[in-house]
Amino acid sequence: MKTQIRSVSALEILDSRGNPTVRTFVELEDGTKVSASVPSGASTGENEAVELRDGGKRYGGKGVEKAVANVNNEIAEAISGMDATDQKAIDMLMIEIDGTENKSRLGANAILGVSMAVARAASISVGLPLYKYLGGSDAVRVPVPCMNIVNGGEHADNSVDFQEFMAVPHGAPGFREGLRYVAETFHVLKSILKSRGLSTGVGDEGGFAPDFKSNEEAIETIIEAIEKAGYKPGVDISIAMDTAANSISPGIDGNYDLIWSGKGKMTSDELIALEGEWIKKYPIILWEDPLSEGDWEGFRKFTALHGNDIEVVGDDLFVTNTKYIKRGIEEGSANSALIKLNQIGTVTESIEAVKMCREAGWRYFISHRSGETSDTFLADFAVAMDGGHLKTGSASRGERIAKYNRLLEIEHELKGLAEYRWK
Repeated sequence: MKTQIRSVSALEILDSRGNPTVRTFVELEDGTKVSASVPSGASTGENEAVELRDGGKRYGGKGVEKAVANVNNEIAEAISGMDATDQKAIDMLMIEIDGTENKSRLGANAILGVSMAVARAASISVGLPLYKYLGGSDAVRVPVPCMNIVNGGEHADNSVDFQEFMAVPHGAPGFREGLRYVAETFHVLKSILKSRGLSTGVGDEGGFAPDFKSNEEAIETIIEAIEKAGYKPGVDISIAMDTAANSISPGIDGNYDLIWSGKGKMTSDELIALEGEWIKKYPIILWEDPLSEGDWEGFRKFTALHGNDIEVVGDDLFVTNTKYIKRGIEEGSANSALIKLNQIGTVTESIEAVKMCREAGWRYFISHRSGETSDTFLADFAVAMDGGHLKTGSASRGERIAKYNRLLEIEHELKGLAEYRWK
């Protein structure tokens, strides 16, 4: 059988932060040989699948030689000879071999690298682009890029509490133009910052990371950049926010401390009120993790107030896990879930999380991680899942641009069939 797995191997490489991660190779009987590289998060949820790190002195304890060994030995032995087109069987077997709820024995980084490489190998072997292989013939929707143009929180060493300020070109006629809208805005923003003597250095995801006087100044400067680039805020380009509220809630329990902006300590209700003021004042279209992962009641209140007007996304709250997404659906905690492949650890489970959102009438927001590689799997996955929007960083840093360029290729391949719409 040409799609039978002949060999599996892995090696340790570096991600965009210079930390070790796993690159996996899969070869099929027909000679198809591919690789896949695993991303890594900085702002992580407590219930995420576990990256296996070596500990000790090497790479400050962040080495992944144990995860690599698990691919080269246990996983390779188990799945060699299996049909690469049977993605679910392969993924479920790796989960069974791991034997833990959070993939901590083999490592989610070991398991995901294999899962991604198997999907890529199968798609090449059967003669389909990855987005068609995973999404079928109807996979024609190229996502609206939610471009992170200001970084704060855990993604930057600056005075901004909130982690991501994104520009969303939902008013563009297609992906190519949408990417241009926000790339132009990014460069105009740079010139504004430079004219004010503010830093134009970038954070982990390529967005600027200056020391603004407040969180509000950050968003107002972005709106100024949108206008100076020749676009209409709220019409051509809107704003998406990620509070990443775990990072301002030391106990992840609904008590918050906006130390950098001078707002000080806040209750859940006070933070909801502050964010609600922003929603009324600014053209915000989406808000991710407005509360911490332990603040389920806060999420419910926020969604009850704003869920009819904006997309309310749970990231750390749900960690791409159907167990938590199910609870969120039942409790009305949000109306969308962030989908991160390495947060759950397999392609199959990521697809199942998407399916659960669809069945509930929720949206789902495909996402990269702050520690990325040049692997473009995520771009194809976003098109395959038909979610309508994607976040994969800014208009800088090669590991981010690689995904955007792959999406340009996909739109080009689809020609007149390509769709581009927010909802």
